[in-house]
Amino acid sequence: MKELQDFLLGRIWLREFTPFPKEMIEQAVREGFVAVHKGITDGLQCARCLENGPEKIVAFRCARCAGQCHYCRHCIRMGRVSSCTDLISWKEPHVIAPYSHSFKWNGELTNLQQQASDELGESLRQNRSHLVYAVCGAGKTELLFPPLHQALSQGKRICIAAPRTDVVLELSPRLKAVFPDIIIHTLYGGSTFEKGFAQLVMATTHQLYRFQKAFDLVIVDEADAFPYSYDPALERAVSKSLKPGAPVFYVSATPSQKLLESVPNQSKIFRRFHGHPLPVPIYQPLWNYKRAFRSNRIPAKLVEWIKQKLEQQEPFMLFFPTIEMIRQAEPLFKEMDSRIEAVHSQDADRKEKVMKLRRGEIPGILTSTILERGVTIDNVQVGVVGADEEVFGASALIQMAGRAGRSSIFPDGQVIFFHNGVSWQMDNARKLIKSYNKAGCR
Repeated sequence: MKELQDFLLGRIWLREFTPFPKEMIEQAVREGFVAVHKGITDGLQCARCLENGPEKIVAFRCARCAGQCHYCRHCIRMGRVSSCTDLISWKEPHVIAPYSHSFKWNGELTNLQQQASDELGESLRQNRSHLVYAVCGAGKTELLFPPLHQALSQGKRICIAAPRTDVVLELSPRLKAVFPDIIIHTLYGGSTFEKGFAQLVMATTHQLYRFQKAFDLVIVDEADAFPYSYDPALERAVSKSLKPGAPVFYVSATPSQKLLESVPNQSKIFRRFHGHPLPVPIYQPLWNYKRAFRSNRIPAKLVEWIKQKLEQQEPFMLFFPTIEMIRQAEPLFKEMDSRIEAVHSQDADRKEKVMKLRRGEIPGILTSTILERGVTIDNVQVGVVGADEEVFGASALIQMAGRAGRSSIFPDGQVIFFHNGVSWQMDNARKLIKSYNKAGCR
């Protein structure tokens, strides 16, 4: 029963898909420890993701209850919630006694990082939401460590949520190294079951559908990223996962205007932790590049750039606008060097390929926007093929450019926007990067 309690505390879960015996669940319900909720409420709202309306809550003829039923199509990938299925939660709240946690971090914050960290600590004391607006490579994760330690020592339960699985996987081992004596769970699509009650949860924002009144603080990292910034249901999931009156900390290098206007308490850092400016993108025409790849050839200027990186033994990330183009390009680049790899959202091995690039085992990666965030590679050089494509908004271009020059040993990276005509988004991205550099010099 203790294991069931640890699992269900703060969660709302499909009754028939818990990793515990059915008899244990039934006993906990009979004894009043576990509450049972209708999957789809009488008002036709999903009790898990809170979606409603005929486009999301769909009627169907149900074989299970042999009648007219409704199911939620919005969160169906997490298991179908329907009118005749139950969700369960643990009734009693869990109180964590304050105690001093181990804090295994010997780094030093810059003055700007320290100021932002102190401001977060003050917002934590006052239970108010806060936005950290800091450029790529400013050291946003490190400045979170002191307020996290403060909150954990006070017995608070915390979730750090990010829209992308890759960001969660990048952050999780760092947090486990800094706070070694607490249970930390890492949740994403396909993650394995982890035992114990986690005081710190690392999760994709989609996983918050499965929580309610669980956390004393939620930190939304990369708050501007797809899909969080485009899906109101994910914002509701964050709100649902909070205990009453609990704050949200937002962290972003490219916050939306809505976020800037809605969170009055803000910390701004427009200088990287090593003090060097952000690399300013160079424009390079790449006329008719789509036709070239369809004709099984790499445009000459791109061949020249890749050869230069291979000769200088500089790792590179080359971003493409579509998965189809990556698949067209991959065999052509492998003819230049068979070690070059390609990754995208449908690639189950992308984590290992990124690790190979980090370890210097491969010279470069062809990638979609899946790696625009949360990836740090020493001395990496960045190219964007089709930077003028509509899929590449200014914030995405800034994030991709932000992969370069992040290391204090290699603070000067090259960023090239290969294009078929300069777009407004390209100009806006470069203009913002220049403005960050100007503000960071003050």
